[in-house]
Amino acid sequence: MNSRQKLHWRVVGASVCGTSHIKNSLLCQDAHHWQMLPDNILVAAAADGAGSASLGKVGAMVAVEAAIENICVKQFNQSTLASDSSAKAILSEAILAAKTAVEEEAIASNRPPKDLSTTLIVVVATPSVAVVAQIGDGVAVAKDSMGNLSALTFPDSGEYINETSFLTSPTALDSVQVNVWRQGITNIAILTDGLQMLAINMAVGLPHKPFFLPLFDFVANAQELKGAKEQLVKFLRSEKITQRTDDDLTLIIAALSDE
Repeated sequence: MNSRQKLHWRVVGASVCGTSHIKNSLLCQDAHHWQMLPDNILVAAAADGAGSASLGKVGAMVAVEAAIENICVKQFNQSTLASDSSAKAILSEAILAAKTAVEEEAIASNRPPKDLSTTLIVVVATPSVAVVAQIGDGVAVAKDSMGNLSALTFPDSGEYINETSFLTSPTALDSVQVNVWRQGITNIAILTDGLQMLAINMAVGLPHKPFFLPLFDFVANAQELKGAKEQLVKFLRSEKITQRTDDDLTLIIAALSDE
C-alpha cells in the first residue's frame, strides 16, 4: 500500500468542437473540469450540453463547475471513501448541487431550464477506489492494476437514437447512476457521447482496449502535460476520429504515476 500512496495523478483533458458544429458555426457544447484534492484524490467531471438547447454550453459549464466545487469544499479523505454509503453520498450531493446551479442560472437568464439541458458525469478517484455518478450518456472507464478495463457507468441513451436523460429533467435524480468500484486503479477516463461509439462496444458495454490503452500510456509517459493537452486536442480533431463522429468531443484521461 505504501508504494501506491507515493503515486500521484497525471491528468490531461480536452473538449473540442465537432465537425458538424463547426460547419454550422456553432459553439462546442461540451465542458470538462478537474481538481486534485489532498490525500491523492482526483475529482473530474464532463458534461455535454444538449444540441437542441439554446444555452446547452452554459448548462454544461455550470454543471461541471458546480459539481466539482461542491465536492472540493467538503472536508474528506480516502478513509471517508472506505464506506460505500459515504462515497455515494458525496457524489449524489454533487449531482444535486449541479442541478440546482443550472436551474438557478436558467432563472438568472430568464430562460426555462430545458434551454440549459446537459448531461453530467462526475468521478472521485483514489489509487484504490473510483466513485462515479452520471446522468445521461457518455461513460467513465477505469483500468485496474492487472490491465483490465471496466466501464464504471453505461450510457443512458433512452428509447430512441440520440435520446438521453438531462440534468434539467424533472425526473433527472431518478435516473442517476451512482457506482463504487474498488480495485487497485491505474487509470481513469471520462468521455462524452461523441466518443462512446469509438471507445465502447455498446452491445456488451465493454471498453475497447485499442482505444484506451495507448491514451493511458500517453498520459503516464508525457514529458509535459501542457504539451500533452495540445496533442490530445490534435488527436480529437484528427481524421481518424472525425471520419467516425461529427459530434462535440470531450475526453479526460488520468494516470497514476510515480514521476
